[in-house]
Amino acid sequence: MAEQKTETCTKDLKEKLWGARHVAVLTGAGISAESGVPTFRGEGGLWKQFRAVDLATPEAFSRDPKLVWEFYNWRRELVAPLSPNPGHFALAEIERRVPRFTLITQNIDGLHERAGSRNIIELHGNLWRVRCTRCETVTEDLRIPLPKLPACQSCGSLLRPHVVWFGEMLEPRVLDAAYEAISSCDLMLVIGTSGTVQPAASMGLQAKQNGAAVAEINLEPTSYSDVYNVSISGKSGEILPQLL
Repeated sequence: MAEQKTETCTKDLKEKLWGARHVAVLTGAGISAESGVPTFRGEGGLWKQFRAVDLATPEAFSRDPKLVWEFYNWRRELVAPLSPNPGHFALAEIERRVPRFTLITQNIDGLHERAGSRNIIELHGNLWRVRCTRCETVTEDLRIPLPKLPACQSCGSLLRPHVVWFGEMLEPRVLDAAYEAISSCDLMLVIGTSGTVQPAASMGLQAKQNGAAVAEINLEPTSYSDVYNVSISGKSGEILPQLL
């Protein structure tokens, strides 16, 4: 019965997708986990003796930037050999086929870009970019590892990862772009996100309130599953290719 329901929902979603004028997509850790990217939840959330959530803060960086950079170098080493999965590639193909497409992601691994997606809004930044703590210059830097205390090529000041840490606000221009997409789309896909981290968690609900159809693809039901038009339980890497 569950398989039949999934098949019916997928067929319904496929019809909605190819009739849409503007498709907005929100992706979370689930789609990257299918490529092997750690989610840093539970027992897997430890690095050495530290909790990942305790290192991803401005306070930790102020206290010990060398330690935080060691952690991020380790994360870059983890992600570098990984590849986009069929879910990433399916989204890139959808972007090529629909009139308008906006991909909003909570992930910082860069796998969407590597899969071929182009119109990407990275809510939480990018693991492969660095930002100067003084002049705010943002650059891509693919070196592994980076120096223990990398310096800005423009002014010589300390660089930090260009990511949003716990306790920091999202960039206003990034958030504005995301909300513009949410307000103008007629279909929104919410993929691989637990629906617990704001403001991303409520974006699907806001899209629905603005008149869009909203479909969720996730391994487990979320607190929004009953609110959305379609909710499909399963791996995005298996469900998304079926929409093509």
